[in-house]
Amino acid sequence: MKKLLFLCLLTSIFVNSQNNIDLSYYLPQDISYNENIPTPESIINHQVGEWHVTHDKLVQYMYALANATDRITIEDRGKTFEGRPLLLLTITSKNNHQNIDAIREQHVDATNNNVNDDAESMPIVVYQGFSIHGNEASGSNAALLAAYYLAAAKGDYINDLLDNTVILFDPSYNPDGLQRFAYWANTNKSINLNPDPNDREYREVWPGGRTNHYWFDMNRDWLPVQLPESRARIKTFHSWLPNILTDHHEMGTNATFFFQPGIPSRTHPLTPKLNQKLTKSIGEFHAKALNKIGSLYYTEESYDDFYYGKGSTFPDINGSIGILFEQASSRGHIQESENGIITFPFTIRNQFTTALSTLDAAKNMRKEILNYQHNFYKNARSEASKEANKVLIFGDEKDAAKTYHLAEILKRQQIKFYDIKQDLNLGGKHFKKGYSFAVPKNQKNIRLINAMFEKRTTFQDSLFYDISAWSFPLAFNVDFVENASSSNLGSEVTDLKPKQGSVAKKSDYAYLMEWHEYYSPKILNSILNKGIRTKVALKQFSMNGKDYDYGTIMIPIQNQKLNATDLYNTLKDLAAESHVQVDAVSTGLTEGIDLGSRNFKTLIKPEIALLVGDGITSYDAGEIWHLLDTRFNMHVTKLDTKSIGRADLSRYNTIIIPNTRYLDKTNTEKLKDWAKNGGTIIGYRNTVKWLNDKEFIKLKFKKTDVPAKNISFEERSDFRGAQQIGGAIFEATLDRSHPINFGYKNDKIALFRNTTIFVEADSVSYRNPIQYTKNPLLSGYISKPNLEALSNTVPLQIKNIGRGKVVAFTDNTNFRAFWYGTNKLLMNAIFFRDEL
Repeated sequence: MKKLLFLCLLTSIFVNSQNNIDLSYYLPQDISYNENIPTPESIINHQVGEWHVTHDKLVQYMYALANATDRITIEDRGKTFEGRPLLLLTITSKNNHQNIDAIREQHVDATNNNVNDDAESMPIVVYQGFSIHGNEASGSNAALLAAYYLAAAKGDYINDLLDNTVILFDPSYNPDGLQRFAYWANTNKSINLNPDPNDREYREVWPGGRTNHYWFDMNRDWLPVQLPESRARIKTFHSWLPNILTDHHEMGTNATFFFQPGIPSRTHPLTPKLNQKLTKSIGEFHAKALNKIGSLYYTEESYDDFYYGKGSTFPDINGSIGILFEQASSRGHIQESENGIITFPFTIRNQFTTALSTLDAAKNMRKEILNYQHNFYKNARSEASKEANKVLIFGDEKDAAKTYHLAEILKRQQIKFYDIKQDLNLGGKHFKKGYSFAVPKNQKNIRLINAMFEKRTTFQDSLFYDISAWSFPLAFNVDFVENASSSNLGSEVTDLKPKQGSVAKKSDYAYLMEWHEYYSPKILNSILNKGIRTKVALKQFSMNGKDYDYGTIMIPIQNQKLNATDLYNTLKDLAAESHVQVDAVSTGLTEGIDLGSRNFKTLIKPEIALLVGDGITSYDAGEIWHLLDTRFNMHVTKLDTKSIGRADLSRYNTIIIPNTRYLDKTNTEKLKDWAKNGGTIIGYRNTVKWLNDKEFIKLKFKKTDVPAKNISFEERSDFRGAQQIGGAIFEATLDRSHPINFGYKNDKIALFRNTTIFVEADSVSYRNPIQYTKNPLLSGYISKPNLEALSNTVPLQIKNIGRGKVVAFTDNTNFRAFWYGTNKLLMNAIFFRDEL
């Protein structure tokens, strides 16, 4: 009872103190502030921390500041999927603003020259970004205070700081997620703030505010650059090459405050050791500032600097210093924690404090950090010159679009690439001019090139905060050779354009379209949507001097809703939209199966439902939604797990179940009945185990049981972690005649894997259309016992259930939107479901 009374008293004190907070709680009080600069409260109509700022109010305040001071200019760099602006504030002195273009050019030029005479006078460039995870909102709320301070603070210190610093200020890395979370936190806030962790305020509904519109974790997209928010900031990054980039996050409520460096043994080997040394020196400024306000913190634990797709690590391979901040989250306005009652204003103050300590470090370490960046690129050019004659070549002679999209990433990352002079045969692979590109290693961004293309299988540490492999040629499933000769270089590609699609000519008999091109599913979907009768070839054939592979699509002219002329015009438009080549033929006779053969099967338009909601992993669901919606223009019904019982499932012929461990009995039985009546279920990751447990499919699993020998209590967590597959790449063989593999020209494929679900191969060989090789590791970390277990297992099984089918993938074929190379496996399961 006494404990309860004490807790109530303590809560009352914190609630009252939060309601009475003003700017003096946050701001340094040893200086004065310009009264003509609007405070956050005067624009957003509440004190910082009283409510969660919505993105529209955040935008409103940033424009108000830009209009009130000559220290700030503002630009809208683009839009999110939901149409919210991607703002960037440039904050520096008035004099610097008058010469800002020259300063940027001088700053970038210093990375291109071996001599740097300007470090004495050049400003340092700091990119400050907040809340890439929308429900880690203390960052963007702190951005209100940081922007106000930089606009309004007066005195010699701020003048000196702004004279010697250009601040690229990104108040919200994730506008859509921030808006979603602010709505949740604010609509569930009580007048009498309740710190009980069980309160609805601290329990977001699915999918939560962490992600963007399509439920992507945008803090994994700095390297692949697949999302509009990422594209805007990467363009800014390369335009300026900032010296420091900050990334303000939140973590569990019972933690304190973290700043980098992370665990030393988990730093990527391509990152210079001096980078981590400077990060540690910058950390001393954070420690000093947090000591001053009495906040607990830690460093060199929990987090790492390995995967270059994160905001705090991407700068490290680009001559900058990335810094991660992690603040224990109140997740709403006030919450109990192991460290006492944690309030939203408290979390904001810590983020604001370290935003300022970053600038203090930049000011005091300016020359040292400028010289570090200069020497980073000087050394990189020296490394590149030693490989002056070496070139990387990648491409797919059957798929120009996939090759184009990989080149598109290189272009966004400021990596130079070239056409090849002529068709080449290298290392047993054929590279076709126009379908292939060459990347010379002798260029400024050699270290970034190595980071994107490397295949690494040995590591200092066996634990990773994120994935351990991301080799882009493997992710795109393109042919690839290293160390080709620079004599193969054609012209530099400065104006990258996708291949044009077309229909060769009008036909009065039939049209043929191979299935190799990445956007073949897009045009096929459009054709079926228009009610055009279409067939797929189950066997190879040749005609008119051309070989047509498994999966070729045939559109006959006769008995269509459209006459021959309208059909031609329709296909011509669709081919152009989808960048696909369609051939016209005048006869049904071929070498192989004729066009009237029963080995051409009629296709039925997909009607797709995607399970979402409670129990489903939102990342996996979002990747599928994004793929179907944005790349292939396909309708997909997002069917909430709470709505299955009321839904008419007969509307669909395909239901996709992303990663899940559980669906209730009623939903399970309804799905099973639907499948038995002819539906196709496509399941991913842990869904495979669920499908097996609920007897949709019968599988045999391999298990690994590694005994913990000579493992101390302290080492137990690391031991368990080392048995996980955090994300690595493995080789598998393909039976190209199987419909699940239509569109793949090679008999090997690289597969991403981050599960330990090992499925034994079927005793009937043709039921194993994809099978891991005996020694499958291509890149990344896997423990020896897991590698042995994975050998010769299968990542896919397809089984009949009544009149329907179950397609079970052990791992994600759509990982983070950049795993283009395996997207077609899902599309084949959708379009050719009746032939699997």
